[in-house]
Amino acid sequence: MSKDRPLSGKLVVLTGAGGIIGRVATGLFVRNGARLVMVDRCEQALTAAREALGDDKAAAFAMPCDLTDPRQVAELAENVGAEHGPVDALFNNVAGKTQNIFAPFEHFPLDEWNEVMAMNLTTAMLCCQHFGAQMAARGQGTIVNTLSIYGIVGPDQRIYDGAQYEGRAINSPAVYSAAKAGLWGLTKYLATYWGPKGVRVNAVTPGGVYSGQNETFVDRYSARVPMGRMAKAEEIADAMLFLASDGASYINGQNIVVDGGLTTW
Repeated sequence: MSKDRPLSGKLVVLTGAGGIIGRVATGLFVRNGARLVMVDRCEQALTAAREALGDDKAAAFAMPCDLTDPRQVAELAENVGAEHGPVDALFNNVAGKTQNIFAPFEHFPLDEWNEVMAMNLTTAMLCCQHFGAQMAARGQGTIVNTLSIYGIVGPDQRIYDGAQYEGRAINSPAVYSAAKAGLWGLTKYLATYWGPKGVRVNAVTPGGVYSGQNETFVDRYSARVPMGRMAKAEEIADAMLFLASDGASYINGQNIVVDGGLTTW
């Protein structure tokens, strides 16, 4: 492995590749030598993310997939193996939401609760079942799961009064906290389950990433952060890259919290 290109020669699967963090991670991973399988259920977002790579797009392969569908995940794993070979690193980076994601907890629809849990937790379980099992059989590999600060601490409800994103009132829904807390539990379980077989399983927990939230929210959120600002997607992707590199070869079952110190209070 080249220290200058820590993913050189590695086949990497990145889910949620068309999202806010995923788009940035796509470019970072390819620039650092990865052959990258980009996965997202939105084909348009995948195409845009791949085209943004410019001359580097030859190293990236867009594979649309609804990761909540077990059959599609099985087909994805089979196709990746047949077309590109064994996977060295899996990034479970999906962050999905529904139409009523910001409904009050007391009235949150059960069907949407189950849907959000499926997108944010079950997708990772299914991907780990297939790609992680292949890694364990080979005796090597790494998995990095993207969590949320609200999977490890409760949200400060006070900062959401008047908060908006793209003109829509926002809050921090309970189902998202539950899903990401569950993903942290899965991370620790698999770290002990597959660690003896040479597979490392870790997590990155992003703080709030600026992506167009209104000034009211940005100011209130930033006031809660010792560093006084929201995160940049690049800062999250850098931590993801590190955990997949050989520089993290003895790191297993850990969670790098990239939140500017918010959860330190």
